[in-house]
Amino acid sequence: KQQKKKGKQERSTGRWAVQVFFIAVVLSAALSLASDQALDGAGLAVAFVVLLSFILLGIVFDIIGVSVTAADEKPFHSMAARKTPGAREALNLIRKADKVSSFCNDVVGDICGIISGSTAAIIVVRLQEVLSFRSVVVSLAITALVSGLTIGGKAVGKTFAIDKSTAVLQLVGRILHLFSRHKKG
Repeated sequence: KQQKKKGKQERSTGRWAVQVFFIAVVLSAALSLASDQALDGAGLAVAFVVLLSFILLGIVFDIIGVSVTAADEKPFHSMAARKTPGAREALNLIRKADKVSSFCNDVVGDICGIISGSTAAIIVVRLQEVLSFRSVVVSLAITALVSGLTIGGKAVGKTFAIDKSTAVLQLVGRILHLFSRHKKG
């Protein structure tokens, strides 16, 4: 009996790994295309907005991923009993915390990190063109800025996610509830 359960878990883990691979490829291509379209012919101001958007997206998904692993089901059972919109969706997220966390922290977080890195490289090239000289200082400054914003933002976000996991999942659950209502209607 124990062997059957272990074999079933291994198949489920393997299936999830394949699914997450394809999700990552598709999502990466879509976000990279969106970034390329936004940056095509754009000035430095737009490039910085795109960069900050990807950093912020990575931080937001990191907060969701940490919240789902830190949250307690109890308040959501109570909300679901009162038919609070989004409570059932939040419960589903908590019950699949390993996959939700993997998707939010690893898939979306890593993709945002990669795209923000390539966007930073584009900004460095454009800054060097504007400044009419090539300098390692520009590259170091932009890289340090991106790293600082990403790491610092995620550090603050993790603390917030742990302290406010119920509120975060309530909001995410409501957003998912809205999308599920629009799909049905």
